[in-house]
Amino acid sequence: MKKLLSMLLASAMVLSLAACGGGDKPQGGQSSQQPSGGQSNAQQGGSSTPVDPMAELIEAAKAEGELVVYGSCEEEYLAAACQKFEQLYGIKTTFQRLSTGEVQAKIEEENGNPSADVWFGGTTDPYNVVAAEGLLEPYAAINASHITKDVYKHADNMWHGIYTGILGFMVNKDELSRMNLEAPKDWPDLLKPEYKGLVWLSNYNTAGTAKLVINTMIQKYGHDDGIQYLVDLDKNIEVYTKSGSGPSKNVGTGECVIGIGFLHDGITQILDNGYDNIELIIPSSGTSCEIGATAIFKGAKHPNAAKLWIEYALSPDCVNQADEVGSYQFLVLDNAEQPQAAYDFGLDPNNVMDYDFDDATKNIGTYIEEVMNALASAGANTGDESRFQTS
Repeated sequence: MKKLLSMLLASAMVLSLAACGGGDKPQGGQSSQQPSGGQSNAQQGGSSTPVDPMAELIEAAKAEGELVVYGSCEEEYLAAACQKFEQLYGIKTTFQRLSTGEVQAKIEEENGNPSADVWFGGTTDPYNVVAAEGLLEPYAAINASHITKDVYKHADNMWHGIYTGILGFMVNKDELSRMNLEAPKDWPDLLKPEYKGLVWLSNYNTAGTAKLVINTMIQKYGHDDGIQYLVDLDKNIEVYTKSGSGPSKNVGTGECVIGIGFLHDGITQILDNGYDNIELIIPSSGTSCEIGATAIFKGAKHPNAAKLWIEYALSPDCVNQADEVGSYQFLVLDNAEQPQAAYDFGLDPNNVMDYDFDDATKNIGTYIEEVMNALASAGANTGDESRFQTS
């Protein structure tokens, strides 16, 4: 039934964008827990016993016996990933689900004495900020050899990408029909007065998704026009949710009629929660993609377990679970099994704009402040937590 539904909905997708991101659809799904590469000393005729760096890392991690994870992907995926890690290695693994903005604020406050060891999932804009602040620990992962493109990895190994997702719109078809309204096709459409009070977005201060929206608008329209667009958009926004997936979770019920977020979250609502009244829309003039990542916090209490987590997170043992728990992002590893549902809905990780990560990293803090000040100057009550949600 899921396949039939996804194939029917795929024909309704809008597919018109500019270019960024993934490679050809990877095949295969074998585990990569052991390092790949050249022959051992014995295979080459040497007599010495070869050193297995992965085996040594596993033993060192087991000796530490514990790992603490902050996760910014959906909780089902986070829980499955942590439980599998504990099962594979016998290392006690605890986790907490927080938005990327919450993790960033927490790690900045703890300033090198983190209460967790690793970060898993969520968009890389906040990762890049804390990396620039010296709050992530570099690690050259063995399994990073399976990452398909350089853009999916920090140049200095501060974070490694595990998935990518496309930013777009999710709409409730029934509610739009009842109101005799057409679905928006592009970013400027969201400014139409007939959509007043119908649009939901996430909070710029708490959600990596919303930070990506800021950077996308500034890169599409220029600094001043991009911020003005967000001021104009505010007139139609009913709620800014704490988490980036918040809008998608309310579209099917009709509480949110038009949600801005990652389209894989919409697929989850359609396939796993049965909301076949949701339509997914890729903005016709172009959009951007997130890179979901994993990283080690500077000062991690369990550094070897943290390194082993990165190796695990970059393996099919971890990422192939995503599709099983309703996370339909494109995976960025060449030995992972891609979620067929994303293709069935017409999504294409190659078909997005060329995103300037360097500008986003250097300026997102300033951009958020400028946007919030501009909203307040235009009359928005940015201190209203019932609208700008923080919990």
